[in-house]
This record gives sequence, C-alpha cells and structure tokens, in this order.
Amino acid sequence: MSRYAVLGAGSWGTTFAKVLADAGTDVTLWARRQEVADAIATDHVNAEYLPDIKLPPALRATHEAAAALDGVTTVVLAIPAQRLREHLQDWADQLPRGATVVSLAKGVEMGTLKRMSEVIADAGRVAPDRIAVLSGPNLAGEIAAEQPTATVVACSDHDRAVAVQHECSTGYFKPYTNVDVIGCELGGACKNVIALACGMASGQGYGDNTTASLITRGLAEISRLTVALGGEAMTLAGLAGMGDLVATCSSPLSRNRRFGESLGRGMSVAEAEEANHGQVAEGVKSCEAIGELARTHGVDTPIVDAVRRVCAGSVSARDVGDELINRERKPE
Repeated sequence: MSRYAVLGAGSWGTTFAKVLADAGTDVTLWARRQEVADAIATDHVNAEYLPDIKLPPALRATHEAAAALDGVTTVVLAIPAQRLREHLQDWADQLPRGATVVSLAKGVEMGTLKRMSEVIADAGRVAPDRIAVLSGPNLAGEIAAEQPTATVVACSDHDRAVAVQHECSTGYFKPYTNVDVIGCELGGACKNVIALACGMASGQGYGDNTTASLITRGLAEISRLTVALGGEAMTLAGLAGMGDLVATCSSPLSRNRRFGESLGRGMSVAEAEEANHGQVAEGVKSCEAIGELARTHGVDTPIVDAVRRVCAGSVSARDVGDELINRERKPE
C-alpha cells in the first residue's frame, strides 16, 4: 500500500496533503514548527495558511522529518525553490531507497541555474527516473476549497507518473501524466516571472489587452527556452504551460501578480514585500536565474529581462513597458 510524506506545511503543501487524504492515500504532513503540526493533527486546521479549511481527520502531521519519512513509498517536497537544497542536504540520508520523490516547487535555483528536479538529484542523491514534478493551474486556496482543477504529473518513468496520478485523483483534482519533466518545470518556473509583468501592467492601470499580450508573448519566451534545454514546445500548450500561466497571471490569489501590482504602482521590492505582509514572490527570486539561464543558451527573453531589471531596481516598471511596446517590428 502506498504511503506518502509531504514535507512542508505551507498553503500548497497542506493543500496537496489534503488532496492525498481525500483520495484515500495514507499521508503524513511534516511541519517545521511543532505547534503547526499539533494543530493539524488535533484540530485539523492550518490556521496560518488555510484558516477556513477543515482538514481530513485521516491526515496525520508531525514536526519530526524522520517520523514522516519512515517507511514511505513517495516523498513530496513542498519547500520553496531557493531553500530546497539546504533541506535536502539534511534529509538525503533519510529518503527511503527506491521511493518516488515529487517536487511541488516552481523555480530555478540561483547560482547553479538548476531546475528543481536537478537540485533533488544532486542534493538528495536521487536517480532522475525516480523524480516527478507536479505543475499546473493550481492555486492552493481554490483547491483546498475543492474547486475543480487539473494538473500534470511529469516523470521520465511513466509508470511512476501513473502511480502518483492514481494516488492523488479526487472528485475535484484531476491529474494528467507527461514524460517531459523539462517542459513542465520551466513552465512552472517562468510563469511566475510573466505574472510579475502582468501585475506591473495592472498596477499602472492597464487592462485585459495588455495582460493577454504579455501572457501570449511570455508563452513564446518560455517555449523558446524549453526547446533550447531539450523540452517539448507542445508541453507549454497544456496545463503546465498555458494553464498555469493564465491562472497565475490573471488571478487575484496569485502572489506573483499581486507583488507585480505593487511594483507597477512604483514601489521598490522592499516596499512591495512590506505591502504583501513580508512575503516575496518566487518570481522575484528566480527571475535573475531564469534570465541567466536564457542568456547561457542564447534565448531571447525580453519580458523576463524587463522584470529582472525592475526587481534589481535599475529601471521602473513604466520605463520597461515603453521599451517592450517599442521593440523592433517583426513576424510573430
């Protein structure tokens, strides 16, 4: 019988653990703080991240990683992208041999320019064919409220992807499978940066035409980068590409879009962080790495570069908007 450990009790980790429990899968959630684990285990609520959601009684929780990992068949990593390596260095020796490792993180590691599956293989000493990634239009609050959504489970070992697919399928959460790990990961990482751009436009008062233009041209950038790294362009037409991009760029629930709106209104990154209750959007951290990854592979990513420059404080959101609209004319 399958047993899961979900490591990370933020909004998405807690939500995915709920999905697994609702699917009838045996699951334990690891929380960094004991009081959070205790509240989930006894009161069935994560008051900090999902205060209005009653969690299933079958969902267990602990603040001891070793206890969560003991005897499991699948490990789900719900850790922010830039902190994943440091956690894996602590957990590598505790990961069960042969277990599938699923990444929920969406980003490119600063410094190394590695995708999350590459970080897991490196720091966690996990064979690539045991690593799966989950990506799609998955806003945690809506899924926790059991609103219908679909997602993609990608793994080079298709049988592993199918196993995870069955173990997280519910009446409101529909997973599809894919073997293009590169495309699914880059779609998930890059959409955060494009969502920042959409937020910047909204913060300046621009409407749906501007948002749609940024989404479409952003998808072109993501697709070029994906192909250059060995992924499939068609993957970006699906849930892990266009689906995730539309949700993150359009929804008021999107942290990256909200953060971008603050930047568009003229705030600095520090001021935007304060306005967003101390939270920095993932795209702010990964835009530099994604831009460098694109430059390394000779891929033109003007929207990513514009966001990077705004986040670095070297130019205003309004100035880069003028630059983008006045780029040279060329065929689509």
